[in-house]
Amino acid sequence: MDFTLTDEQKMIQKTVRDFVNKELKPLEQEVLKNEREGRPGISREKVKELRLKAKDIGFWGINTPEEYGGANLGPIMSVIIAMELGRTFVPFNFGGSADNILYECNEEQKQKYLIPVINGERRSCFAITEPGAGSDARNIKMQAIKDGDHWVLNGEKVFITNGNEADFVMVFAVTDKEKGADGGVTCFLVDRDMGWRSEYIHTMGEWGPATLVFENVRVPEENILGELGQGFKLGMKWIGQGRYMIPAGAIGAAERLLQMAIDYSKTRETFGKPIAERQAIQWMIADSAVEIEAAKWIVFRAAWMAENGMDARHQSSMAKLNGAIMANKVVDRVLQIHGGMGYTKELPIERWYRELRLHRIFEGTDEIQRRTIARNLLKGHIKVGELL
Repeated sequence: MDFTLTDEQKMIQKTVRDFVNKELKPLEQEVLKNEREGRPGISREKVKELRLKAKDIGFWGINTPEEYGGANLGPIMSVIIAMELGRTFVPFNFGGSADNILYECNEEQKQKYLIPVINGERRSCFAITEPGAGSDARNIKMQAIKDGDHWVLNGEKVFITNGNEADFVMVFAVTDKEKGADGGVTCFLVDRDMGWRSEYIHTMGEWGPATLVFENVRVPEENILGELGQGFKLGMKWIGQGRYMIPAGAIGAAERLLQMAIDYSKTRETFGKPIAERQAIQWMIADSAVEIEAAKWIVFRAAWMAENGMDARHQSSMAKLNGAIMANKVVDRVLQIHGGMGYTKELPIERWYRELRLHRIFEGTDEIQRRTIARNLLKGHIKVGELL
């Protein structure tokens, strides 16, 4: 068993870390100021500029197949990169990528949707969540009714990331009530100019999702993604990929936060001594370090399983659950160590506090992950102590 990163992995890790330190961290105070004043932390033009800089050093299409101009680095390297990007709260990710289910496009759809997304010419969003169907995605109610060579969509989707900015949506609707999620849900590619609208949802964090409203939106038959009735499988494929990537980013944030706490504890004095010499502070630092390390290896194992063609769903659920809880514990301790200053908007700790709280909710709540993990064990799908 070898836990050592390869020379290539170390090189990529260092390059990304250098990019974060040189290009992203210097923007942090500007991002905080913009957000305090009600503006987006970083403009789309700046993101585009940064993505082109990253492209010049080879970071384009991290998981995009080579045939589409990508690097196709795989799950393990993607996790390493997510951890490095997580070290800053500047909202940025590398360009040249597309949602994994967009590769299910037929050739005509690829030219209209997949390729423009990879090239950064169009923006997509994924819409399955509804007001009454969040964790229980099988319970979606949005209808698509056949009318000649079109489908007419009516309903509402909520908490949709990029929903306010997207040019088109991958939306899931019921096409056969009797079958429901078992063969009666279809995914449609729906351009904004076909008639749907988005409404901004204000949250406690800087993440601004959208409500998408569909009122008699007509979608041509050729805009079905994949097969008629097989959309739920596509939806679960999209969601499954994120369950080990989300905690990977949280690990990077937790490591940065812990280092902030270590540095601050050495300079902040109470009663004539640095608080780093206080046992209460030492224990918070020690517990955080242990929890971060444990989360890191659960995530790496999920990525390793995915990279080696194994079923990583159970491990990914454990990674998501553990990583989200860990990050929230760490940021809470770090804010406590900083005291009143940690609570202000002068430091990014309170921002991370709000941002990381979302990790316990989206793409499968803590409760859903626990349900999945317990069900796998109780039904014998996973054996306790099972060897790799």
